[in-house]
Amino acid sequence: MGRLKGRVAMITGAGRGIGFAAARRFAREGAQVCLTDIDEEGIRRAEESLRGEGLEVFGLRVDVTDRAQVESAVEEIVRRCGRLDILVNNAGVIRDNLLFKMTDEDWQTVMDVHLKGAFYCSRAAQKVMVEQKYGRIINISSTSALGNRGQANYSAAKAGLQGFTKTLAIELGKFGITVNAVAPGFIETEMTRATAERIGISFEQFVEEVKKQIPVGRIGQPEDVAAALLFFASEEASYVNGQVLYVAGGPKA
Repeated sequence: MGRLKGRVAMITGAGRGIGFAAARRFAREGAQVCLTDIDEEGIRRAEESLRGEGLEVFGLRVDVTDRAQVESAVEEIVRRCGRLDILVNNAGVIRDNLLFKMTDEDWQTVMDVHLKGAFYCSRAAQKVMVEQKYGRIINISSTSALGNRGQANYSAAKAGLQGFTKTLAIELGKFGITVNAVAPGFIETEMTRATAERIGISFEQFVEEVKKQIPVGRIGQPEDVAAALLFFASEEASYVNGQVLYVAGGPKA
């Protein structure tokens, strides 16, 4: 406990799933956490839940594809907390389909949320972090970056985030800012439940099939990803920069 004491974190897509688990873990480790999400009702529920545990959090509705909203959120965090130390670019959506069925909107929506969103948030956050001479930017990629049927858009976006991560690591390292990525495998979230629904099977059936391919013999939980995020956000990872850590229960996607 206390590994993030005195730090201030902004987590996008924090209303549920991995983002919510990360917010809880960071706050339990002493950070002040700003939960952001486009779903205002979801962010309020998350804020109420974590405050009920005695954790220091606050929520802001933010559409990460809107530059003005992102910049305003960063300004508000600094106004409230005096600094911004950690950014987790977690906000994401899926619009799965085979290539010949994928619409322009399916493609663009996924690119905008994952890539434009990470770009806007990182650009706004680094201005503060450069002045502080300290920062941690952590991007959420995916094993889908290695290719996944029906996810040409999502796979391309998640692979793009890995290149984005490595480039920012080179540019920002001299300012005391590290940039890394976590690439989850199969994690039990609303998003993976939606995938089961898309392919027409129950989530339980989906899990049983997926588990056969995972060496540790189970699917992941949001808390598994939160633990990896905590490592990259901590002082222990100060010499780890530009890396992609797969949290997938095995060496393959």
